[in-house]
Amino acid sequence: MTFISEEQIKKKLLKGVHDIPGEELYTSGHRTCQGCESALVMRQFIKAAGPRTVASGSTGCMYVANTSYMTTPWVVPWMHTQLGAGGSSAVGMAAGLRAMMRKGKIVDEKINVISFCGDIGGGDMGLSGISGALQTDYNLLIILYDNESAANTDIQATGLTTWGAQTTFTPTGTKHRVMHKRWKKNVAAMLAVGHPNVKYVATACATFPPLDFMNKVTKALEAGGPAFIHSLDPCPKGWDYHPRYSHEVGELAIKSGIFPLYEIANGVVTYNYDARKKRTPVKEYLLNQGRFSHFTDTEFNFVQSRVDEMWEEWELPGILPIKSGLKVST
Repeated sequence: MTFISEEQIKKKLLKGVHDIPGEELYTSGHRTCQGCESALVMRQFIKAAGPRTVASGSTGCMYVANTSYMTTPWVVPWMHTQLGAGGSSAVGMAAGLRAMMRKGKIVDEKINVISFCGDIGGGDMGLSGISGALQTDYNLLIILYDNESAANTDIQATGLTTWGAQTTFTPTGTKHRVMHKRWKKNVAAMLAVGHPNVKYVATACATFPPLDFMNKVTKALEAGGPAFIHSLDPCPKGWDYHPRYSHEVGELAIKSGIFPLYEIANGVVTYNYDARKKRTPVKEYLLNQGRFSHFTDTEFNFVQSRVDEMWEEWELPGILPIKSGLKVST
């Protein structure tokens, strides 16, 4: 199976909202919450991929929301898989399609294979399976939709929860105001650095900048081989804000620099929003969410200092947490 050139990929990228396909392959009938950005991720990625696609989804919010009374909003073939099996399900689908094409049981054509998983299914429990999938030569895409909590089971902390956030596992108290003291796991960078054979790894947010996420899906599917996208998905229920502001919260995450937006294509890093040049105070992002209502200036300043350090001192901001000036002994 041949893949198109970089020039041909550029021609396929969306240049404006009028270029977005009108066909709906993720339709009404799901049970997501008002303002759910993960539903937007599903709708956008399948619009970018098109009807010649098979998908699988690990246990999580988007599994529960997509299976109501034996119905589904998916128009394309999809299946549910276990919480930690996102990577292995992608490999299984890709291998099965390759075998059937080789045996002449189906037409030898490009069929997109996409597996989506939440932050536990992708960043925690399912991380090893994704790593295994990225070591294969199969053409597949894994999308991590990250709402920074185990939202399906009442908002527990995960390895991708922002430092200091209130969750049902990390409630604030009078003695310890901050209970969640882990910095957010940097999954995309971890996978990119650890899997140099992978041609495309990216971070994304479905709300900002416009069309960025859909174009990244197109690039990932045309890269040849396995690819990975980590999408930040604001969650009104878990983050405690009014559902009408999901787009604004996502935009603030990018503009404040707390969630770096970049893509790594064939080893070349491109920042889709360069927060080294201009950053909105991270306090504006955090203040919009009830999960940080216990923060004082001490906590706001600490998070700001960490974000500033990431953009001003890391060798590769948001990717490589090694500071400039490091001397290597010989």
